[in-house]
This record gives sequence, structure tokens and C-alpha cells, in this order.
Amino acid sequence: MVFHCRCFSVSFEENEDIEYETRTTHTKSTSTQTFYTACSDFNMSSVPNVHAKTSQLSKLTEVKQSNLRVFTVAELKAATKGFCRACKIGEGGFGSVYKGVIKSLDPPFDDIHVAVKYASGILQGHKEWETEVNVLGVVEHSNLVKLIGYCAEENCEGTQLLLVYEYMPNRSVRDHLSMKSETPLSWKMRLKVAQDAARGLTYLHEDMDFQIIFRDFKSSNILLDDQWNAKLSDFGLARLGPQEGLTHISTKFVGTMGYAAPEYLAIGHLTSKSDVWSYGVFLYELITGRRPVDRNRPLNEQKLLEWVKPYLESNNFQRIIDPRLEGAYSLKSAQRLFFIANCCLSRDPKLRPKMSEVLEMVNQLTVVLSQKTSREPRLKIMVPVIGIKWKKVVMGITIGKKTRKNTKNKDEKESIDIQLRSYAHLP
Repeated sequence: MVFHCRCFSVSFEENEDIEYETRTTHTKSTSTQTFYTACSDFNMSSVPNVHAKTSQLSKLTEVKQSNLRVFTVAELKAATKGFCRACKIGEGGFGSVYKGVIKSLDPPFDDIHVAVKYASGILQGHKEWETEVNVLGVVEHSNLVKLIGYCAEENCEGTQLLLVYEYMPNRSVRDHLSMKSETPLSWKMRLKVAQDAARGLTYLHEDMDFQIIFRDFKSSNILLDDQWNAKLSDFGLARLGPQEGLTHISTKFVGTMGYAAPEYLAIGHLTSKSDVWSYGVFLYELITGRRPVDRNRPLNEQKLLEWVKPYLESNNFQRIIDPRLEGAYSLKSAQRLFFIANCCLSRDPKLRPKMSEVLEMVNQLTVVLSQKTSREPRLKIMVPVIGIKWKKVVMGITIGKKTRKNTKNKDEKESIDIQLRSYAHLP
């Protein structure tokens, strides 16, 4: 029996309570009350008319998913040569991923290379399958992996759940940052990846009538197509953002250690700023080539954020840059990318920039790098200052509360760039 589904709702385990917390409080004498409203994420039928954005997402899901192609298990089995081992290209908590070939439905009916994800029989796999269809059935962006179709078929073995994506031949960013990779990413390509990933997150956070929090942003979930464009993938843990007027979602931690924001990891407070933190960790990863947590390294080098701190406070900044680049990078560009990362890594979520602000900074950085002038233009960015709203400054000029209008010495100017790390309150 084949289910030709148009819209899916997600069920949660009993121990995963999703709460939306409001900061609107009523105070009597010294007592303060905080109100909570429980709501299942992406379960559209359970929250009618609670939130305009959620209601609109439900309507959009029904419309957009009608464009998804519905497959049978037999079709996908043929496409992947029986899900043979030779076609297997990935393995995760959700299930296995296979490379396959399907026929286009439009003339001239060309072959299309696809990636087929086969959900495991566990409950979590079913939940992630439903979430992926709900998210990728709605969103559409050049920096998000495209969902082509799905399969939900019931047989004697139970319900078979599969997803069919566009095939990304150049694997993940993590693969290319690995010491085992024969094709390390160039510095220019790393900046492009940072830019593409920021575009994808900005779209999810700010460019729709509703907000989606990725919740598992990491280098292995950023894939590269045949033109080396970076696209976000694996939306099984994605969540709708807090409802209007509310500050965050309270939920148990689900994600990847090393990328998780401190407030989300410690007390389960999830916001779009949690993705911003993860993006900051990812920038460190691009610059150093190291994993956020690597148990194979010496004890004092296992945690990336702790390992880099002493070098930022000395004149040995270049020692933390990925040695596989073999010096083929701009030192100023690397310093500025570290500064952007540090802005994202403020321990106070309110001091972190929005992804659109991060994207603006990265865009300016790529423009500076591409300009072939002898005098490098100044880079305007946003700097977080305690107790003060974001303000525009010139990179390498503002230090603390003091402002230098001119710095003649080149070495001194580069030193100033590194000193700006103090604004980010690096943990």
C-alpha cells in the first residue's frame, strides 16, 4: 500500500517537551510570573490559528509538497541497483544514503543523479523523515539541498520511508577539511563556502514569513555541488522558531557536541542565535582545518575553541591557520574572518549578530579579497559592545571605547585586528 501524502505532522517522544517561553511578565511586589505554552513543532493540525506564521506554513506545505515526486520502493530499489553496497555513499543516525539514477518526467526524459536516503526503522528516523519533508517541502533556496521526492510505502516489513535529493558530487565540507582529503579547499573557496552557508541560514531565519532553526549546523551537513556551491542539508532536527512575542523554545538538547550554543546545551533555550553560534564554530573550522572536538589530538588541543585562545593573545596567529593551505591565503582576510567568528561566539545570545548581519560582513570580506588594488579598502562591520546596540565601525580601527582615526604602522594595524577579539567574549 502506497501513501500519496501531501502534508505530514511530527509526533514527539513523551520526554521531548517543546515549550515556547514568553518574557512578558506580570509583577506584583517582588514576585514575577513567566507564562509557558506547550506546542508540538511542525505539527500543524495541533495549533490551528495560534500563530499566523504557523498557519501559513501549513498552507504552504500543502501547496509546495504537491510539487514533490512520489516514488515507490520498487522504483528506488531499481534506481540504486537494489540498494547495493557499491552505491552507498553515506551513513547517519537517520539511515543510509545511496547514489541512484532516475528518469526525468519531462522530455527528453534525461537521467538524473540523485541521493536516496533510506530511513531506519527507529522512531527517531521516522520523526526526522517527517521533518525533512515538512521543511524541504516548503523552503526553496539555491543554498539548500533540493528535495526531489519521497516514498512512504507499507508492506509486510512495515512502513518504508525514503527521501530523494539532488545529488551533490563533491561531498561535504568536512570531507575536504579532513587530513585524509586529497583536495583541501583553497582559501578563496573557504570564503565562498562561508558566504553560501550564511546565505542559507539567513534565508531560514529571516527571509520567510516564518522562521526555521536548523539546530544541527555543522561542516558535515554542508554539501558541495558540481559547481562547488555550498548547500545546507539534513533538516531532520529543524524546528520552527519561537512564536511571535516569545523569546525562545525550551527543549532538550539535540544536535552535535562542539557546535551547540552554551545556553542551548545548558538549559535547553533554543533560538536562531543558536545557529549563529554554530556558524561561528564553523568559521573556526574553516580557518584552522580542525574539528570542533577531536579526541585523537593531545588533551590540550582536543577542544578547538580552547586551543585557539592562547594564539589570539600572542603574535603567533598564523600558527592556527590550516597548514594545508601552505601559506596561500591573505593574513588580513583570515584575521577578519576570525573576528566575524568571534562576534558569533558571544556567550550572551543578545550580543550575537543576526545571520543577515553576519552575511553582510562575509560579503564585504569577499569583496575586499577579490579587489586587486594596492590599497586594501576598509571593511565596515558590526561590533557588539556590552550594554550598547550594534554599531558600525571600521575594521582594525576601533579598540574598546577608544578610536584610532589613523594607524600608520602596518604591523600595529594587524595587531589591532587581533585585539578586537575581546568584543566577542570568547569562552
